[in-house]
Amino acid sequence: MDATAPELATTRPVASYAPERSLLFACLLSMSGGFLDAFTWLSLGGVFANSQTGNFVFLGMYAASGQWHEAACHIPPIFAFLAGVWVAMKIREPLLCLAGEIILLATVMLLLHRLPGPLAIVGISFGVALQTACFREVERWKYLSVTVTGNMLRAVEQMVSLPDRDAARGARVMLTVCLMFLVGAAAGGFLTMRLGAGSLAAPIGLLISAFWLCCRDRGRRQS
Repeated sequence: MDATAPELATTRPVASYAPERSLLFACLLSMSGGFLDAFTWLSLGGVFANSQTGNFVFLGMYAASGQWHEAACHIPPIFAFLAGVWVAMKIREPLLCLAGEIILLATVMLLLHRLPGPLAIVGISFGVALQTACFREVERWKYLSVTVTGNMLRAVEQMVSLPDRDAARGARVMLTVCLMFLVGAAAGGFLTMRLGAGSLAAPIGLLISAFWLCCRDRGRRQS
């Protein structure tokens, strides 16, 4: 028993402080998520890239009122998101998926005025799904970087059901992630109205920063 205790003590912190599970990494992804929802809503006809709940709501509302064209606009991102999750689950290479999202966003930024709106939203939603499927833990807690509802629920759950220091930390982490999503959405709205497609450089920069954090950690481990 005594011989194994030091090994457990040294291996657990490595997993806990892996960069892809750090709060900084989660904040970068969440800011990007909020930004992209604001960008697609303003630039691509009131359609969400991340919030498939929102797309389902508008799909149902427009379909119920017989506005079939408007309803159809919300279908491509839903299927693109499902396809992206499926691909990410098959690949099981988080950094490759993150790189894929960066490439897709850069392509949309450069070709937005040449691409049909549905194709642009498909590219963004597919890339967002790659990110969402691969990165779902921050420190010791589950979270989503493309929505706030579940994260808010987890924050309150931590505060109410587990009244201790660890739970307080979990609540702060979840609320911080929610706040970063809000900051990203505000920045997305502000920059999109002024820079148009060029504003996508902001979420691309956030994702590149997240990618760099992981690559730096891998380089340190190998050395």
